[in-house]
Amino acid sequence: MPTRHDIVNEARRWLGTPYVHQASVRGAGTDCLGLLRGVWRAAIGDEPEAVPAYSQDWSEPQGEERMWAAAQRHLIERPDLSLAIGAVLLFRMRDRGVAKHLGIVSETGPVPRFIHAYSGHGVVENALSDPWRRRVVACFDFPLEDI
Repeated sequence: MPTRHDIVNEARRWLGTPYVHQASVRGAGTDCLGLLRGVWRAAIGDEPEAVPAYSQDWSEPQGEERMWAAAQRHLIERPDLSLAIGAVLLFRMRDRGVAKHLGIVSETGPVPRFIHAYSGHGVVENALSDPWRRRVVACFDFPLEDI
């Protein structure tokens, strides 16, 4: 069974992968969901459900929290938003918008860091600075033995 550190190590293998909307191929292209899907495949196995085609605005026009609902179906919610290595962060990028960005916590402590795929940047590891931290609306764990 993989550990939290295995999740982070796999996510780091994706660093430098270009941003490609709806893709999930390490080294070739991925978006934030594709990164999470790729880490899931490497660490856990088959993806838990097929991902339907989606636009970059996700379900924004309908106001539906589709990504949040999918995370609740397949991940374990951390109700207090506490950070842990390997945890999945869900971000709301705009006030009153739907939550539609994901990242994986790579370091905790005084300067937490996370790995995510970001349009125009690809897969990067960034500090979870205040502007990012303010956008976190949920935190989840992969279904791992060591949680």
